[in-house]
Amino acid sequence: MAFGIDTTRPRLSWWLPDGASQQSGYRIRTDNGWDSGHVTSEESVLVGYGGPPLRSGERVSWQVKVWTEQGESEWSAPQWFELGLLGPGDWSARWITPAEPGPSPAGQRPAMFVRGEFGLGQPAVRARLYATAHGIYEAFLNGVRVGDAELTPGFTEYRRRLQVQAYDVTALLRRGRNALGAILSDGWFRGQVGLPRAHDQWGSELGLLAQVNVEFADGSRAWAGTGQGWCSAPSHIDAADLIAGQSADLRRRPQGWSDPGFGDAGWEPVTVTVTDDGYANLVTDDGYANLVTDDGYANLVTDDGYANLVASPAPPVRAVAELPAVSVRRVRRGQVFDLGQNVNGWVRLKDLGPAGTAITLTHGEAVDSAGDVTTRHLDVDLPFIPEPLPAGQVDQVVSDGRGEAFEPRHTTHGFRYVRVEGHPHALTASDLAGVVVHTDLTRAGWFRCSDERINRLHEAAVWSFRGNACDIPTDCPTRERAGWTGDWQVFVPAAAFLYDVAGFTTKWLRDLAAEQWSSGVVANLAPSPPAESEGGFLAEMNGSAGWGDAAVIVPWEIYRVYGDRRLLEEQWPSMAAWLGYVERAAAGARHPERAARRPEPLGHERYVWDSGFHFGEWLVPGADLKGPEEFEEFRRSDKADVATAYFAYSAWLMSQIAAVIGRGGDAQRYRHLADRVRAAWQAEFIGPDGRLHPDTQANHVRALAFGLVPAELRADAAARLVALIRAAGTHLATGFLATPQLLPVLADTGHLNVAYELLFTDTMPSWLYMIDRGATTVWERWDGVDADGVPFESLNHYSKGAVIAFLHRYVAGIRLLDSSPGYRHFRIEPRPGGGITWAQARHDSPYGRIESAWRLDGGKFELALTVPPGTTAEVALPDGSLRTVASGRHTLRP
Repeated sequence: MAFGIDTTRPRLSWWLPDGASQQSGYRIRTDNGWDSGHVTSEESVLVGYGGPPLRSGERVSWQVKVWTEQGESEWSAPQWFELGLLGPGDWSARWITPAEPGPSPAGQRPAMFVRGEFGLGQPAVRARLYATAHGIYEAFLNGVRVGDAELTPGFTEYRRRLQVQAYDVTALLRRGRNALGAILSDGWFRGQVGLPRAHDQWGSELGLLAQVNVEFADGSRAWAGTGQGWCSAPSHIDAADLIAGQSADLRRRPQGWSDPGFGDAGWEPVTVTVTDDGYANLVTDDGYANLVTDDGYANLVTDDGYANLVASPAPPVRAVAELPAVSVRRVRRGQVFDLGQNVNGWVRLKDLGPAGTAITLTHGEAVDSAGDVTTRHLDVDLPFIPEPLPAGQVDQVVSDGRGEAFEPRHTTHGFRYVRVEGHPHALTASDLAGVVVHTDLTRAGWFRCSDERINRLHEAAVWSFRGNACDIPTDCPTRERAGWTGDWQVFVPAAAFLYDVAGFTTKWLRDLAAEQWSSGVVANLAPSPPAESEGGFLAEMNGSAGWGDAAVIVPWEIYRVYGDRRLLEEQWPSMAAWLGYVERAAAGARHPERAARRPEPLGHERYVWDSGFHFGEWLVPGADLKGPEEFEEFRRSDKADVATAYFAYSAWLMSQIAAVIGRGGDAQRYRHLADRVRAAWQAEFIGPDGRLHPDTQANHVRALAFGLVPAELRADAAARLVALIRAAGTHLATGFLATPQLLPVLADTGHLNVAYELLFTDTMPSWLYMIDRGATTVWERWDGVDADGVPFESLNHYSKGAVIAFLHRYVAGIRLLDSSPGYRHFRIEPRPGGGITWAQARHDSPYGRIESAWRLDGGKFELALTVPPGTTAEVALPDGSLRTVASGRHTLRP
């Protein structure tokens, strides 16, 4: 069910009845008077609503029936969607700002209480709360926490997009007096964000906007919300910061603060954004729109934070699981709990000791040689950061002696271990649990095989994604928590197999486009704190190849998985702006080394992108860029081989996207551009002897993956890649960008055995080196934990975990076809190897569940597969035989 949406063009999808092979028609009916009648069509995914215009707050129930070879179906069970507030004119509540006690350093600012009361003369039959904030809010109505969403309103490009949450609060309202309140804290809006720990990035004041819309049995309506008459006070949460942590003194928590009749005489009045004209009081009316036009108020709201309000297409962040600690042990400084799994979230500590007990909880991904929590590897000390910064991740609580658990909901941590200091008693493992917090995505894909280490690698990648899907796709849940574009670009194919990430990615792409510079530069981060974006002190590091190209690659990957043409249309201006920037950057400047080597540029050089900052093949094994001199040398180095390759690839993708969305002229233009850039790459990076340079694994992988190598040279280039791998002791030497493509390229060029050898390599650098050293999430560095057990940098970075796409697509064999997005027609092609004797995977596609399970028994291969209704599969068996199968369950043998 879709609740609180802000689109007036919702799209409807359905699965066909079991056993059906093909839909020939459908009929949709709604309770607002729309009946599509019989529509002759095979479409069952993202079918547009065609009923009457939709209004704010409207709920529409709908049903569908289909015609297949089985005949006419029954009507489906009713489904519904409900709209939120669609425009500024729907708001009557005002933005309020609490009266804070005084300036405090970032990371040490208290959370604030705000509250107001209103009366209802009759019982409500329908009531909705719409709320958002500058900062993070928890809403309470008549003493009850509203909803189960966490870290609301989420992380967006706040200057242009601020998410509003909608809640059904009918059951919480009562006849007579009611109280609405909230706890506000810094969150992303003004708290510390990113590596630089920049703060006050989108504002320096907390704010709340909340409105309750009420309907009564007699058809009348009323509203109440933030405005005049509201008051505020510092809460019992002394400090709340997403990076530093949360501190609370439960002795100072006022009981009943969000109940009606609470004595708030000592609280301070809030500041209201606009002078009140009586609208902050409860108003009865026949329609909400009239309330904001009588005195010209509709002309004011766009200046006061209404015009940028949006609903999120993604599920909310929730506490999705609870992991009991598996052990606890005493150390010199306290007691250390082990969850057995690296997660993102917070803890629930049940036993806080007697009143006045002051407890400190330090969260970390690793322990030192003494078994104590260490966070030194998460401290920030980099050449472009002015001074070293601590890891944070420390919570503090003072017990009130009432036996309540402590659960800090205004911060998050990346951790497996927690040190508890200051507790007077010996605790047991049952006293603490880890609360797993992330966007509540629907699981869509699973994988298992006969090798348990490979299964553990797959689970580590799954948990890495779960730890980095907290409203945005982040790089790590600890020291940065940033929406790095390059990370999501390389991992999105694997993520889209594991989870339904359509709405999650749509939300993120809107932030990316909102933050895009007027020049077309795509910021490294989405959302991007101003300190790290245009005009900030790290501005020059934006616009890197492979990172900015996420603007093109990510929408394309989402289209391939879900068949969403509308997203391609929506993102087209962003994509075109990025390619325009790249084209101008390539033609407008030359790298100093190339200019010195060849003072007179050759004709093809206008398509060689060698200007600006590029991360290049970031984090190649053995690279150490911690010193200022090393980083400066890296910054100045020519990375045109990487940048021009992405220029060619993105231009080619743009030609494909333009064709999909009916932009024929653009399709031709970008196809010609891609051809010219490809030719320039070949002229610059393929020598007269046919060999590629630079002579690295990454360059060969990328050239083969992006189709940059002429057909007659592909076999030699692949053979050279294998030679480079052998020269490295059968180890990979790829970094951030090329690693996800390494094994697929080897498999596709006739070197499947080498791909499996790399997959099973267990000495550094390798994936199984991590697993054998106890990793439960994927590390940022290949040597994330050394032979002495010393950790380095983040131990929860999903980017290297993108290798699991090889498990899905090659080991299990479930593969998308570009010609048929959304798995309407797909390929099943298991590629056994590496000693694996069986593998199985399943994926819930837009049309239904796909399953592939194969087994080798005595050298005999058998494949069991499930093809969902309305789809077909092209099946390639290891003996080279090829067949097409319709929907249903099948067992095939060579």
